[in-house]
Amino acid sequence: VQLVESGGGLVQAGGSLRLSCAASGSIFDIVNINSMGWYRQAPGKQRELVASITRGGRTDYADSVKGRFTISRDSAKNTVYLQMNSLKPEDTAVFYCNVRKQVPGTPAERDYWGQGTQVTVSS
Repeated sequence: VQLVESGGGLVQAGGSLRLSCAASGSIFDIVNINSMGWYRQAPGKQRELVASITRGGRTDYADSVKGRFTISRDSAKNTVYLQMNSLKPEDTAVFYCNVRKQVPGTPAERDYWGQGTQVTVSS
Protein backbone atom coordinates (compact mmCIF):
# COMPACT_ATOMS: atom_id res chain seq x y z
CA VAL A 1 0.00 0.00 0.00
CA GLN A 2 1.32 3.44 -0.92
CA LEU A 3 -0.13 6.49 0.81
CA VAL A 4 0.08 9.96 -0.72
CA GLU A 5 -0.87 12.87 1.51
CA SER A 6 -1.66 16.43 0.56
CA GLY A 7 -3.23 19.57 1.97
CA GLY A 8 -0.94 20.66 4.79
CA GLY A 9 0.36 24.17 5.14
CA LEU A 10 0.40 27.37 7.17
CA VAL A 11 -2.83 28.90 8.39
CA GLN A 12 -3.84 31.49 10.94
CA ALA A 13 -5.68 30.53 14.10
CA GLY A 14 -9.36 30.09 13.38
CA GLY A 15 -8.70 29.04 9.81
CA SER A 16 -9.32 25.77 8.01
CA LEU A 17 -7.37 23.16 6.13
CA ARG A 18 -8.34 19.95 4.40
CA LEU A 19 -5.97 17.00 4.33
CA SER A 20 -6.25 14.19 1.79
CA CYS A 21 -4.67 10.76 1.70
CA ALA A 22 -4.94 8.44 -1.26
CA ALA A 23 -4.09 4.77 -0.89
CA SER A 24 -2.85 2.95 -3.95
CA GLY A 25 -1.33 -0.36 -4.85
CA SER A 26 -2.27 -3.64 -6.43
CA ILE A 27 -5.70 -5.04 -5.73
CA PHE A 28 -4.08 -7.35 -3.25
CA ASP A 29 -2.73 -4.35 -1.38
CA ILE A 30 -5.88 -2.32 -1.03
CA VAL A 31 -8.35 -5.01 -0.06
CA ASN A 32 -8.97 -5.79 3.59
CA ILE A 33 -8.48 -2.22 4.76
CA ASN A 34 -10.09 -2.19 8.20
CA SER A 35 -9.69 1.50 8.89
CA MET A 36 -8.09 4.69 7.66
CA GLY A 37 -7.17 7.64 9.78
CA TRP A 38 -4.93 10.49 10.76
CA TYR A 39 -2.35 10.77 13.51
CA ARG A 40 -0.22 13.75 14.43
CA GLN A 41 3.07 14.34 16.14
CA ALA A 42 4.11 17.68 17.59
CA PRO A 43 7.76 18.41 18.45
CA GLY A 44 8.78 16.62 21.62
CA LYS A 45 5.51 14.72 21.84
CA GLN A 46 4.34 11.23 21.00
CA ARG A 47 2.32 10.47 17.92
CA GLU A 48 -1.39 10.55 18.75
CA LEU A 49 -4.60 9.57 17.03
CA VAL A 50 -6.54 12.50 15.60
CA ALA A 51 -9.38 10.70 13.84
CA SER A 52 -10.17 7.39 12.22
CA ILE A 53 -12.93 5.83 10.17
CA THR A 54 -13.60 2.12 9.86
CA ARG A 55 -14.68 0.16 6.81
CA GLY A 56 -18.17 0.21 8.29
CA GLY A 57 -18.11 4.00 8.62
CA ARG A 58 -17.65 4.29 12.36
CA THR A 59 -15.61 7.36 13.31
CA ASP A 60 -13.43 8.08 16.29
CA TYR A 61 -11.92 11.44 17.30
CA ALA A 62 -9.46 12.71 19.84
CA ASP A 63 -11.24 14.77 22.48
CA SER A 64 -9.15 17.80 21.54
CA VAL A 65 -10.54 17.92 17.99
CA LYS A 66 -14.17 16.89 18.50
CA GLY A 67 -16.51 19.44 16.99
CA ARG A 68 -13.72 21.00 14.90
CA PHE A 69 -12.39 18.19 12.71
CA THR A 70 -14.33 15.85 10.46
CA ILE A 71 -12.99 12.66 8.88
CA SER A 72 -14.56 11.25 5.75
CA ARG A 73 -13.68 8.86 2.98
CA ASP A 74 -14.31 8.06 -0.62
CA SER A 75 -14.18 4.28 -0.77
CA ALA A 76 -14.22 4.20 -4.55
CA LYS A 77 -11.04 6.30 -4.58
CA ASN A 78 -9.49 4.71 -1.47
CA THR A 79 -9.08 8.23 -0.17
CA VAL A 80 -9.57 9.61 3.32
CA TYR A 81 -10.03 13.29 4.13
CA LEU A 82 -9.64 15.36 7.27
CA GLN A 83 -11.48 18.66 7.31
CA MET A 84 -9.98 20.83 10.01
CA ASN A 85 -11.87 23.94 11.11
CA SER A 86 -11.28 26.45 13.90
CA LEU A 87 -7.62 25.55 13.95
CA LYS A 88 -5.59 26.43 17.02
CA PRO A 89 -1.83 26.93 17.44
CA GLU A 90 -1.77 23.74 19.51
CA ASP A 91 -2.88 21.82 16.42
CA THR A 92 0.55 22.49 14.90
CA ALA A 93 2.14 19.12 14.10
CA VAL A 94 3.14 16.73 11.37
CA PHE A 95 0.02 14.85 10.35
CA TYR A 96 0.38 11.24 9.22
CA CYS A 97 -2.09 9.20 7.25
CA ASN A 98 -2.66 5.68 8.56
CA VAL A 99 -4.15 2.61 6.94
CA ARG A 100 -4.79 -0.49 9.03
CA LYS A 101 -5.11 -3.73 7.09
CA GLN A 102 -6.12 -7.21 8.08
CA VAL A 103 -3.29 -9.69 7.68
CA PRO A 104 -4.85 -12.42 5.53
CA GLY A 105 -5.60 -15.65 7.36
CA THR A 106 -4.79 -14.22 10.79
CA PRO A 107 -6.49 -12.03 13.41
CA ALA A 108 -3.59 -9.59 13.21
CA GLU A 109 -3.59 -6.14 11.66
CA ARG A 110 -0.78 -4.22 10.01
CA ASP A 111 -0.30 -0.44 9.93
CA TYR A 112 0.87 1.55 6.93
CA TRP A 113 1.95 5.18 7.18
CA GLY A 114 2.21 8.14 4.88
CA GLN A 115 5.26 10.37 4.77
CA GLY A 116 3.61 13.09 6.83
CA THR A 117 2.42 16.59 6.02
CA GLN A 118 3.19 19.67 8.12
CA VAL A 119 0.33 21.70 9.55
CA THR A 120 1.32 24.99 11.16
CA VAL A 121 -1.20 27.24 12.86
CA SER A 122 -0.03 30.74 13.69
CA SER A 123 -1.50 32.80 16.51
